[in-house]
Amino acid sequence: MTATRWTFSGRILGVGTTSGVRLVVGVWDTSPLGSFADVMVEQAGGHRILLAPSQEVADFVAGTYTFDETRIEPVEVELPGDARMEVVSSSLSLVAALGRRTAMGWLLRGIPRRVAANPLFSTATDPVARVILRGVRTRGTAGQGRREYYGATDVRAVTSVSGRLDGVDLGTLTAVDPPASFGFSSTPRRPSLTQVVTTIRQR
Repeated sequence: MTATRWTFSGRILGVGTTSGVRLVVGVWDTSPLGSFADVMVEQAGGHRILLAPSQEVADFVAGTYTFDETRIEPVEVELPGDARMEVVSSSLSLVAALGRRTAMGWLLRGIPRRVAANPLFSTATDPVARVILRGVRTRGTAGQGRREYYGATDVRAVTSVSGRLDGVDLGTLTAVDPPASFGFSSTPRRPSLTQVVTTIRQR
C-alpha cells in the first residue's frame, strides 16, 4: 500500500479473564485490507500474540503494534442475534455475552459519525479520555512512524466471557487490568464492545 492514511471501520472487543489473559478482537467491516478480523492476545506473563488471517494483515498490524509471536490462521467472528460475539481460530475459541449500551455509549451516539471519525476530534478528546476512562487513548504514536486516532461511536458492556486458548480454559470475565502492552491501544478497563473508526497516518 502506498497511501499515507488508512481508515478502518468496525468494532473492537476488549476483555480480561481470570486466567490473566487479556484479548483485543478487531472486527473490521471496511478497511484498505478488506473485511477481516484479528486478535491481539497478552498472556498473564506478558507474552503478546497476534492472530491474523493473512500475511498481509499480519504485516500491517505488526507494523503498528508490538508482538512477541505472530500466528497466521483463519479468524472467524459471528454476532448471532446481536446478543453475543463468537470468535474462532485455530488457537482460540471465545464467546462474549453482550449487555446494554453504556452511559458512554449513549453519549457517543449523540455525536455525528463524521465528527467522531475526524482525527481532529480524537485529538481534542484524548486528554478527557485519559482521565475518565482508564486505559483509553483516542490518539497516539504507533510503529513505523505512524500516528493512530480512534473515533468511537458506540459502546456496549460485556457481561460474561468463556473460551480456550491453545486448549487451556481462559476462566471468567474480569477487568482488562493491567492494560495490554501492544503499544498504543484504546481498550477500556471495563470489558466492552466499541464501535469505532480508526485512522492511521504515516508521518
